[in-house]
Amino acid sequence: MFVTPGYAQETAPASGDAHGAATPGAAETGAHTEAAADAHGKAGFPPFEPTYFPSQILWLAITFGLFYVFLKKVVLPRIGSILEVRRDRIAHDLDTAARLKEDADAAVAAYEQELADARAKSNRIANEARDAAKAEADAERKEVETALNARLADAETRIASVRASAMKDVGAIAEETATAIVQSLVGSADKAAVASAVKSVRE
Repeated sequence: MFVTPGYAQETAPASGDAHGAATPGAAETGAHTEAAADAHGKAGFPPFEPTYFPSQILWLAITFGLFYVFLKKVVLPRIGSILEVRRDRIAHDLDTAARLKEDADAAVAAYEQELADARAKSNRIANEARDAAKAEADAERKEVETALNARLADAETRIASVRASAMKDVGAIAEETATAIVQSLVGSADKAAVASAVKSVRE
């Protein structure tokens, strides 16, 4: 590096002073620097120094105020809106569930009513069918009984007529037989007496 003669002359004494004894101004500066270093080493951590407490409290109040304003203006409204949306959704879901429960209860009641009506109708139809079948069976039984009674009366009439005719024939046969027997035994027979005897026997 090129140094001009004038600059070399001006800086040479300072360089010599630095290697030799210190000038009075440099000595004072060094002493002040050492005293500040000693004071700084003995002071400790600055936030714990009572000297800085007022400024720290001031900045704490400012920070807390700003944080409170931020919470009040930004965070809390968002949280409130989220809670309100959730509350509305829960209320809507509860209303929907209640409405669906009412619909289900109404459907169950309608089903039970229809089932009861169907059972009553089936019972009524069964009773009507049973009554109709019973009435028809009674009518048929009466018709059969009437027909049987008519046939029985006709049969009894026929039996009576056959018996009467048979009895007539039996009487005549008995008279003829008795007359023949008397004639074979006696030789002659009175038909009137034989008929009277047969008649008394028959009675």
